[in-house]
Amino acid sequence: MTPIPILKQREKQIYEKGEAKDGRPFDMACDRHSLAGSVSQRACVFCGSRVVLYPIADALHLIHGPIGCAAYTWDIRGALSSGPQLHRMSFSTDLREQQVIFGGETRLYQALCDLIDAYRPAAAFVYSTCIVGIIGDDVEAVCRRVSREKGIDVLPVHSEGFRGTKKDGYRAACDALFKLVGTGDTAGIQPSSINILGEFNIAGEAWAIRDYYERMGVQVLSVMTGDSRVSEIRRAHGAALNVVQCSGAMTFLAERMTAEYGIPFIRASYFGIEDMAKALYDVAAYFRFDPTLQQRTETLVRDAVNGIMPELLRIKADLAGKRAAIYVGGAFKAFSLIKALRLLGMRVVLAGSQTGNSDDYQTLRDMCDPDTVILDDANPLELSKYVIEKGADLFIGGVKERPIAFKLGIGFCDHNHERKISLAGFEGMLHLAREIHTTVTSPVWRFAPFRSKQE
Repeated sequence: MTPIPILKQREKQIYEKGEAKDGRPFDMACDRHSLAGSVSQRACVFCGSRVVLYPIADALHLIHGPIGCAAYTWDIRGALSSGPQLHRMSFSTDLREQQVIFGGETRLYQALCDLIDAYRPAAAFVYSTCIVGIIGDDVEAVCRRVSREKGIDVLPVHSEGFRGTKKDGYRAACDALFKLVGTGDTAGIQPSSINILGEFNIAGEAWAIRDYYERMGVQVLSVMTGDSRVSEIRRAHGAALNVVQCSGAMTFLAERMTAEYGIPFIRASYFGIEDMAKALYDVAAYFRFDPTLQQRTETLVRDAVNGIMPELLRIKADLAGKRAAIYVGGAFKAFSLIKALRLLGMRVVLAGSQTGNSDDYQTLRDMCDPDTVILDDANPLELSKYVIEKGADLFIGGVKERPIAFKLGIGFCDHNHERKISLAGFEGMLHLAREIHTTVTSPVWRFAPFRSKQE
């Protein structure tokens, strides 16, 4: 295969395990702005904040900026609600040329007042987009005024796209959430209680996870932010433990809650049998003062695994030896996917993320097989090159990776926030296996030019 040129400034963001034969230490570059001239798969600051806060179902979400920013992120997550559906609206101040020249504060004030009067939300989030940062609207002052006049929390989210990376959007969202935490009553909270951070109830996943914990005897005080309510977030400071699922999005909030309220946190993943079971056992171990909780956890895990293993083994017989590429938002999800694919007999030949840190990439390097390519903040050209070069049969990614897989003629599995199928928990592992099996074994791929050349 003809090699593609790699921009010199990106060379340290690409690593192939085993290549450091000259004794150089593993030194993956990450946590940096996307390189100009290299089209990034990574979303912007505004999108980062939007995906974290969007699932709060009874809050008003107002995008202060051009209509395109609202359309870009409309219904961006498949985050389900058991009640209100206000989060699914995509309100915007729809800034035009006149506001760009003379300022948009008046328009923002009027939009907030009209929407709060019409929908009576529990709180309101106002997202600042790029143009708002450029024209210098005092969003905080407008939010304070409306909050005072309407009697609800109106929270500015400083998410101007040019401020940094998607990770900076996560931080802006956590800043807004932290203003709500600690403002509610903590009466009636039991000693074995948790908050789940970084679980967004895509396709109803938070409901399954909450059910596991409640069957163990653990009280789930709040989920941030899947199917969440403002009132639950207000009393989250009463929990005994924070369990962080999406570490890239929510570790910052967990650290602030530790510093302010003394609540410790643990990391967890709900994807794959191994990590799902570990997430439950880790919580049971934390509440060891209740030995019955450990017993209930063991029973729950045993019954759940026994229920899905026969079908997983049948699927494994067809998938054994197949190769997979993984490119996801946070690296922690990649860890779970590598384990889950190994359970199905598959080998990961490419693993990358948009927001991984140096510890994440060290873990990825240790987990991956020799010759696996590890990528940080990749672009379509690089991903295409390595998928072909490594002979991948499957690409697991999000909406931006889907066309790459289909154009190359390989199976694709959506593991991002647009999907409609639950992939978390024990049942989710079975859904994942079925979806991978369906796409990888599809006879359509034999007609793809990429496959024809291989044969």
